[in-house]
Amino acid sequence: KEMIVDPSLGLTASSDMEGGIDNPNNNDVKKKKRKLLKKMREIEQIEQKLKQSGNKSEELQQDQQDKLKTKESVQKELSSLLSKEKDVDKGKEDSNNKGNIDTQQPPQTITLGELCDAAPDKLSLADEYLQLVRRYPVVKLRTAIFHTRRICRDLLNQYQLMEECIACSSLDEIQNKIINKMKMYQKDPSKFHFDKQKAETEKDALERKRLEESKRKKYEERMIRKAKREKRLDDIEYYLRQGAEVPTAEFVQSMKCLSKEEQLKRWKDGNHSQHCLAFHIESGGCKRDRTCAFLHVEARNSNSFVEGDEVAG
Repeated sequence: KEMIVDPSLGLTASSDMEGGIDNPNNNDVKKKKRKLLKKMREIEQIEQKLKQSGNKSEELQQDQQDKLKTKESVQKELSSLLSKEKDVDKGKEDSNNKGNIDTQQPPQTITLGELCDAAPDKLSLADEYLQLVRRYPVVKLRTAIFHTRRICRDLLNQYQLMEECIACSSLDEIQNKIINKMKMYQKDPSKFHFDKQKAETEKDALERKRLEESKRKKYEERMIRKAKREKRLDDIEYYLRQGAEVPTAEFVQSMKCLSKEEQLKRWKDGNHSQHCLAFHIESGGCKRDRTCAFLHVEARNSNSFVEGDEVAG
């Protein structure tokens, strides 16, 4: 085939691929990238299976062992391909900006394609996201933690780092104490030690959360029935808004030095009457535990959030 060199992009393309790598009809590069990404997914699945078996390679089939040996070469080939795509994007951007009389520096961009290509490797995607957050610091830390948690949910659970991620106080902590630590565990699984006590604590917390959700649903149904009985058909959530606000950790701390009467008054005035005062104030928590009719929800801090607080993407 006749070869054409495009000096503006530094790439070589066949003459029958009109437009080179930029042409959406150029399936050669796309097919190659899809194959490499598929290989990486298969390798990751084999690695996961190996971890679950206690790193007993003899339990793997021969073809699976052979695939694991190709990991480094596949990663290098995929990295090289993505690097070329970045060069193409940069060439197109330079071409579009050529001759522009505006002297203002154009904004830096990261293409959605790069993010999608990194998606099979969740830690690489998290790295990309944190780079964007640093580049555009208008994003709040709480939001950065939320999206990091969504991107790496499975890995955070696997390596028991979910709570540590939520408790991070800076982007550097997310990167160094969470993302880099998970990379280390993936590279050398022997460095991760499963904490049974921590797992039991997380299991109890999940069970308590499910119980609270069940209690909340029953409470909401009662309050809606009450509003209907009182003919508040235009606002059936009227009673659900009364005393529903979750107290902050600072507010709870300030309550502990007050008398019982003052605590009850401030609790009600603060719109927290749906929540159990004893759960937050008493040293041993609420003695009624599961039988308590009030909500047992942890006090809010700067990193607290629920799924509905943010919109992914």
